[in-house]
Amino acid sequence: MKMISLRFKVNGEEVQGEFPTHFTLLRALRDLGFTEVKNGCEKGDCGCCTVFLGGRPVNACLVLAAQANGREVMTVRGLGAPNRLHPLQKNFIKHGAIQCGFCTPGMILSAQALLNKNPSPTRQEIREGIAGNLCRCTGYENIVDAIEATEKEIPKSPKRKK
Repeated sequence: MKMISLRFKVNGEEVQGEFPTHFTLLRALRDLGFTEVKNGCEKGDCGCCTVFLGGRPVNACLVLAAQANGREVMTVRGLGAPNRLHPLQKNFIKHGAIQCGFCTPGMILSAQALLNKNPSPTRQEIREGIAGNLCRCTGYENIVDAIEATEKEIPKSPKRKK
């Protein structure tokens, strides 16, 4: 099996390892101990493995690990920490948007990507923004509520719509 040496940053920390050339970023991250990146469908359908690669959301199951070489990866742990939760994480807890928690890391990062792109989304835009993430427990309403509550906490610049 052909191997490749990779070095990249995850949540600001440099990591490195030897991986088979066919490994996905999902597999490499989990092998490196980043178990918050969930392994759902391995086909890009569920969004459980969503991470930021170079500041953009990707399904880690669809990206080769080699594509992360020399780049920045952010998992949900990079967004906030147990002692300093990000507003999205706080609102997911507050609004009951977490049940089994399996979809939560990817859902939160997809929500952050939406808010980065559109700081004041409508409820419909929120639903569209998280459409690539499947949740089997919550029915989505609480997730939409949590994202909507978060966008209301973000300071608005004069150019933002509402």
